[in-house]
Amino acid sequence: MKLAKGTSSWIANSIVLSSVFLFLFLIFYGFEFSVILFFISIILYFLTTFFVVFFRDPERIIGKGIVACADGKIREISKLKDKDLGDCILISTFMNVYNVHVNRMPLDGTVKSVEHKSGLHLPAFKKESEKNERVIILVDTKIGKIKIVQIAGTLARRIVPYIEKGDKLKKGDKIGIIRLGSRVDVYLPSGKIKVNIGDYVKAGESCIAEIND
Repeated sequence: MKLAKGTSSWIANSIVLSSVFLFLFLIFYGFEFSVILFFISIILYFLTTFFVVFFRDPERIIGKGIVACADGKIREISKLKDKDLGDCILISTFMNVYNVHVNRMPLDGTVKSVEHKSGLHLPAFKKESEKNERVIILVDTKIGKIKIVQIAGTLARRIVPYIEKGDKLKKGDKIGIIRLGSRVDVYLPSGKIKVNIGDYVKAGESCIAEIND
């Protein structure tokens, strides 16, 4: 199973720790506290398995139109006025723990800026999550500027961008990962929406909007 870039240290550390506790259990086998060492080792091995599943990075067949940036459930679709784009459409995707957390480009484009903002770690499905830590990506595309906002949640403690200003990217290219989290908002200047609230989508594969002719 292919693992996401920037996650190998998490898995390696959990393997090392679990092996250390297993080794200590074998050394002190027969002592009363050895049972505790054994259970800690088992828990850490389960944690390793969780990380391997959580940080998986499967191959994707890139879909048509404007594709989803994230795996998960569509939680909001709305028209609004954004300070960078003006009138636009927001499509917000919430990622659960079991979703793939590698995010992808929705459309071909050139990265104009990548901005990290520190913040809170509130549940990403709450309105107050507007104060959460985030990475804001502005991209020039053939339909104009689009904005991608990666938002940390309760468990998410690190957003890791794979891109930087000036990069020319293709639709479906990987743009980063939210470790243990949680929500991605896409702001489009135009397009015919092809998803509904409650739909489940896959990054790079599911069409969320068609480009207006």
